[in-house]
Amino acid sequence: MGEQTQFEPGQHAPNDGEYMEVGEDSFHMNIMNPKHVELRKGEKFPNTSNHNRKWKKVKQFH
Repeated sequence: MGEQTQFEPGQHAPNDGEYMEVGEDSFHMNIMNPKHVELRKGEKFPNTSNHNRKWKKVKQFH
């Protein structure tokens, strides 16, 4: 079983990094101006713009 790639608001970040909102089937639906957050390992994910969205890692801190 692989690592989790999408996270719900309130879950703890598994690693330091930048995370972005993604929607259900965001592969097909472009989200206009998605929220971005920078979190450290263990910090909680904030609420998303709507209940159908989740957080996904964009890049790590250097």
